[in-house]
Amino acid sequence: MRLKTSLLQEPNRSHQDLVSCVGWTTADELYSCSEDHQILRWNLLTNETTLVVRLPDDIYPLDLHWFPKAVAGKKQNQAEIFVLSSSDGKFHLASKAGRIEKSVEAHKGAVLAGRWNLDGTALVTAGEDGQIKIWSKSGMLRSTLASQGSPVFSVAWGPNSDRIIYTSGRQLVIKPLQPSAKVTQWKAHDGFVMKIDWNSVNDLILSGGEDCKYKVWDSFGRLLFSSSAHDYPVTSLAWAPDGEVFAVGSFNTLHLCDKTGWSYAVEKTNTLSIFHLAWSADGTQLAGACSNGHVIFAHVVDQHWQWKNFEITLTKRRSMQVQNVMNDAVDVLEFRDRVIKASFAHGHLVVATSLQCYVYKSNNWNTPLIFDLKEGTVSLILQAQKHFLLVDGAGLYVFSYEGHLISAPRLLGLRVDIINAQGVSLSNDTIAIRDKSEEKVILVFDALTGKPLGDGRSLTHKLEVLEIALDQCGPSAERKIAFIDKNRDLYLAFVRHLSQEPKICKIGSMVHGVAWNDAANILCGIQDNQLTVWYYPSVVFTDKDLIPKTLHLKDGGDLGRTPQILSFVGTTATLRRRDGSLVPSSVPHYPTMLHEYSTSARWEDAVQLCRLANSQSLWACLAGMAMANRELNTAEIAYAAIGELPKVQNIKFIKEQPSKESHLARLLLFSGQIQEAEAVLLQAGLIYQAIQVNIDLFNWDRALELAVKHKTHVDTVLAYRERFLQRFGRKENNKRFMHYAEGVEVDWDKIQAKIEVELSKERERGANARSSMASRR
Repeated sequence: MRLKTSLLQEPNRSHQDLVSCVGWTTADELYSCSEDHQILRWNLLTNETTLVVRLPDDIYPLDLHWFPKAVAGKKQNQAEIFVLSSSDGKFHLASKAGRIEKSVEAHKGAVLAGRWNLDGTALVTAGEDGQIKIWSKSGMLRSTLASQGSPVFSVAWGPNSDRIIYTSGRQLVIKPLQPSAKVTQWKAHDGFVMKIDWNSVNDLILSGGEDCKYKVWDSFGRLLFSSSAHDYPVTSLAWAPDGEVFAVGSFNTLHLCDKTGWSYAVEKTNTLSIFHLAWSADGTQLAGACSNGHVIFAHVVDQHWQWKNFEITLTKRRSMQVQNVMNDAVDVLEFRDRVIKASFAHGHLVVATSLQCYVYKSNNWNTPLIFDLKEGTVSLILQAQKHFLLVDGAGLYVFSYEGHLISAPRLLGLRVDIINAQGVSLSNDTIAIRDKSEEKVILVFDALTGKPLGDGRSLTHKLEVLEIALDQCGPSAERKIAFIDKNRDLYLAFVRHLSQEPKICKIGSMVHGVAWNDAANILCGIQDNQLTVWYYPSVVFTDKDLIPKTLHLKDGGDLGRTPQILSFVGTTATLRRRDGSLVPSSVPHYPTMLHEYSTSARWEDAVQLCRLANSQSLWACLAGMAMANRELNTAEIAYAAIGELPKVQNIKFIKEQPSKESHLARLLLFSGQIQEAEAVLLQAGLIYQAIQVNIDLFNWDRALELAVKHKTHVDTVLAYRERFLQRFGRKENNKRFMHYAEGVEVDWDKIQAKIEVELSKERERGANARSSMASRR
């Protein structure tokens, strides 16, 4: 990926002095301000430049920011205006025609920056006098947020417009709007911090300083990336709207960088210092204000997408090249409008232009399916095997690969313009979205209807969720979601939970990014800077002790710090190192085959595969799969192969249960589902068995509660409790047990006789059930 830069050839009008700021009105129209007191309009479609207005001689513009056109897909009713800060201590609200609607005395000395918040309800200004002020959209002063002894060179709003970040000499300060909230402040650079930007989608902060470095920070002030010192101070920088890339400008230099900090490309501009950078709303074009009087334009080219044996390159704004690396066949794809977003997976290429969506099949590049888009600002494309998801300024839309709209989930109160790939996930039947307003909540929708799953209850975690991913295979009833929380712990949960509270199980810690395989429910992630593959993560619901035995670990020595997982297709996981280079990592094919055998109930083939591979991790996977499918004979073989003899004995005990209810209850106990096992026994009228389960688990209070409630086997509970205490040489101190012990006589002979009666009844019941089933056959 790189920037293709250009200057408008022989414009009919140009600036005669330093250009201080620029701002896009549409994707093809730009306004620029200069110290020659002119505001010019640049039309990229016609290559024309026109004078909007000539400012009074005492106004030297320093910053320009357009009023937001839309918030969460809803267009603003207010006329198009922009705020212009100037050196005379004022900011000016100006119309698109250049008329100054209002001028406000704001600071002593120059107003160095003025920024609207994301919904246009407030304006922040930063002055040479060291003050930060908040204004209403009509220009009325609301508050002076901060005051310091040095000029504030740059300011930016936080993603939810509830915090401000500003420069303070060599430091950065995050100041919440609430008066009592904690202020975060840290040293950011060795020289003055000149420019900052805070992206609303990825919540990352970008800073550049006189020390000739640019740095990336998280919202807590922790350093994520620091560039090496360049030749000249950083004079401008800007995040792309989707938060995937950013641009950095300095003397005769323009950098295009990934969100993690590494540089895609460096362009030499020969325009002297670039004082201001602005991205178009669709993120495809960039404009820079240059000190030699030029406005430099750039657009992104040489983007790459890969899937299996195909590689696709964006060669021009309206053209792509497809190369099949197996036979070197090349196809060229032409588009009517410029390409905004693209995604390539599951045998389909989905391309969103400014007005249309193109869907190509990997076996036919000549006849794409084309349909029109309502909004031209597609910010994200996600693909599943059967359909794909488009995210634009107005909402989320699920389309089939034939171009039919399947569903459009309604997200009440949720801002879709700040959704990123880590916050939404798609499978063939489910959509999961992380709620940015309440980051502990995951919203789950049916992909085919767009309605919330179940009774509308969301999945709620105890901590903030950072990343989510739905598995891609298997029936919808068994759909699972993996998510990483604020502590970098990895959890797994069923999304279509039938119980009141979903079961959420931890399967890893210190995990930075995950991806599901496209052909089997195998999960890979970056754990402690090494690649970890969970061959069968669902085993946590069956036998969590097997989780460590089902892992495949690959040394991450060649990955460096903080690598990213890009995809997990077939047996290859593709990772990106910190320096931007791609590293393919192969994973054995046997686990995928084992998943296929398990799905099709080919248990004998699964056992033969494990014997052939002679792998402990495969045997552990087979043990978990067999127990999940209640295939006890196979599970017994697999557990024996990994030396789990106590569990082999347990499986034999389960197989010997006289009734199907006891059999099911013991299976549930094996998986740690104690309450469910007890409920099965009670529903079947097997009261003694339910009491005995709690005695075996030393759950004495519950055992006594059941005995008293059903008026049976109280003496049994007291007898086992007494034997337990005698074994450890302790006396009874539970008042409830002491109370019942006074009126109940413990006679082991009677107890044994009662137990034998209960067991014989159960055996007779099981025999009757089997004989009735045989007669029906």
